[in-house]
Amino acid sequence: MRQRIVMSMLASVVLLAGALLGAGAGTARAADVPAEFGTDWHDPLTAAPPVARPHGTSCQVTLADAQFRDFTPYRGAYTPPTGCGDRWSKVVLRLDGTVKGRQYDRLGYLHVGGVEILRTSTPEPSPDGIAWHVEKDVTRYSDTFRGRRDVEMLIGNVVDDTYTGVIDVNVTLTFYAGRPAERTPDRVLTLADTPDGTTLTTPRNSERIVAEVYATGSGGGCEEFWYLTVADPASYSCKADHGPYREVQIKVDGRPAGIAAPYPNVWTGGWSDPFLWYVIPAPGAFDVRPIEYDLTPFAGLLDDGRPHRVEVSVVGVPSGQAGWSAPVNVLVWQDAHRDHLTGGLTEDKAGDIVNSSVYTPGSENRVDTRAGHGLTVSGYLDTSHGRVTTTVTRTLANTSVHRWTDGENTDGLDATWTDDQTVVTAGAGPARSTRTLRTYTMNGATTIGSDSRLRTELTLGDRASVSERRDGRRTAWSRLDDTYRGDASYLLDAPRDQRHAVGTSSERYRSYGSAGCYDHSLATAQGVLTRDRSGC
Repeated sequence: MRQRIVMSMLASVVLLAGALLGAGAGTARAADVPAEFGTDWHDPLTAAPPVARPHGTSCQVTLADAQFRDFTPYRGAYTPPTGCGDRWSKVVLRLDGTVKGRQYDRLGYLHVGGVEILRTSTPEPSPDGIAWHVEKDVTRYSDTFRGRRDVEMLIGNVVDDTYTGVIDVNVTLTFYAGRPAERTPDRVLTLADTPDGTTLTTPRNSERIVAEVYATGSGGGCEEFWYLTVADPASYSCKADHGPYREVQIKVDGRPAGIAAPYPNVWTGGWSDPFLWYVIPAPGAFDVRPIEYDLTPFAGLLDDGRPHRVEVSVVGVPSGQAGWSAPVNVLVWQDAHRDHLTGGLTEDKAGDIVNSSVYTPGSENRVDTRAGHGLTVSGYLDTSHGRVTTTVTRTLANTSVHRWTDGENTDGLDATWTDDQTVVTAGAGPARSTRTLRTYTMNGATTIGSDSRLRTELTLGDRASVSERRDGRRTAWSRLDDTYRGDASYLLDAPRDQRHAVGTSSERYRSYGSAGCYDHSLATAQGVLTRDRSGC
């Protein structure tokens, strides 16, 4: 896509609207769907399940109540709730936002005591105004919430005579008294900045260590659309030295500790087409899921009481080029019966990165990419319940076909990413293993016709399967399939009220397994909700 098409800040489009019409409570009939987008549309919705809330005593605390007009962070103070104790069965974050007028999609974060508990983006508003909300289970950060903390939140914004949308947000935490269903981390740590980089100092009795990284390509610029970049000599507007392969790595004291495939986030101006996202955002756009790395094999080294260097980098970003944000939290579970654990790292084996990106010029230019990487790390700890060995094996793969015409009037991508991780724990009882396979897909194209109408057709997939075993027997399993489809068009270089924009979108979120099932479908046409169905 030419540079103007590659920036998510630009406006966009959409197509015919009949096929997605359906019955459902609170949905429109075909006769109620307008021929084009108007000045208002349904508030943003996602098909993902709401956070389940337990019964019983609850307490609420306001974290932030702010307006964002520029790049000045909101700063406040957090005080733990009273009346709900200091142990909670669940902690739920809720963000409520409103915006009206004209505004780009914006990225944001929320920190409590330096810990990032939410990374988010915003919907683009209608002239008449919209409201949206985000819910997130943040029980894992309970250790952070037990003391008074500084709060910092930022949704960077620009308000002027053209872009008038002021973003209003209110963020709360609701605490539910009781014991959580799963043991929460005893400590939630952040990295310390030192002259030599960032360091981590863990408690000397840490028996499980998990790092989470909120890795996102920044708003605007080519790294927001890293999956479309090409290497020389391909004639495309977004370049990268080795093509579109990206990998988020974490190292401890210079040694490979974890690898992961980044999720291909699409914000609400993405693919040059805000009309695709006005009601249904791309999966994860409002609640960015962090990448998790099990660093337990390194616990024997980290438990020595000294600071250790921890680095996060994104493989594939052109040298000297910014464009990624990757804040890190570290979750630690401690051995309650020992003050100091000893152990060692027994294996740290990374394969070579395979990255082939082949350019074929023609009337339709083409780049075929095949890439991947593998890593195995293993280590042991002598704990109060015996010697425990943890082995983490992770394998990444990416295939994509990128096609575009001269001038980038047609620009399409068909891509798949897989991230396959197995964690095996042996000793101190039956051997346990958890395999998590994540698959991300993106298949779409943007076309500018001779009539200057831009059309985008796009399908996004976020899939996962998890299988837990004990002594080789499966004890729990789950499957997730979150699929978005959109088709939209509008007239380029026309005033907002003369774009004659049309578009349909849909999302189906399905999860099922040993713990039950959930199935929710949404569909829209010209900003009107035409389907809202639930049921397994």
